[in-house]
Amino acid sequence: MGLLALLARINAAHPWSHNDAYARFVLRNARAVRRRGGTTALDVGCGTGNLLVRLSPVLPSAVGLEPDGDVAAIAVQRFRESSNVRIEQRHFGVEPAQAYDLIVFAASLHHMPLSAALNAARTSLRPGGRLVIIGVAKETPDDALRSWISLLLNPIVGLIRHPQRAHQTPPHLRAPTAEADQSFDEIRAIASALLPGIRMRRRLFWRYTAVWVKEPEHY
Repeated sequence: MGLLALLARINAAHPWSHNDAYARFVLRNARAVRRRGGTTALDVGCGTGNLLVRLSPVLPSAVGLEPDGDVAAIAVQRFRESSNVRIEQRHFGVEPAQAYDLIVFAASLHHMPLSAALNAARTSLRPGGRLVIIGVAKETPDDALRSWISLLLNPIVGLIRHPQRAHQTPPHLRAPTAEADQSFDEIRAIASALLPGIRMRRRLFWRYTAVWVKEPEHY
């Protein structure tokens, strides 16, 4: 059996969400928002709500958007008794102006037209609020080293996080996926033009991170 086939077998038996590797990154930004008096978070493409579980103790109000009906139904059931989490089955883009203090795209931004989504997020953030992106980009030769490191680390993390063999795909990994069609450099160019001062960085596990703070001069 070849190395790639072996890694694939391990990954299938011990699956995990690469977004979970960056939950602490999101929470650090959420706490910074809260320290400035922010109250409301929006998780775009929330899936079954794993990130919302961790955001809800930090901010008084959290809204999760999930367009897939089956996945949204799981999230609705999960938070049926929550007093500060609301799930909406719909797409992002029709948010009221200055409605949120924190907007998070965790592997969801590449499902939408980039410029339109960033413009909508900018409009929907309150002054002092933060946009946090855990993004997916089309791979280029510049990503090769990180990709190979991620490929080797992925089964190790899966074994640590989920030592018991999975016999079916976990619900939180069943949401529809899409291939990214823009590279990190292309995304950075567009984002920097629309959101001056945005901080972006390539990361492991086929992700990049970005943070933008909406200062008063930007609205």
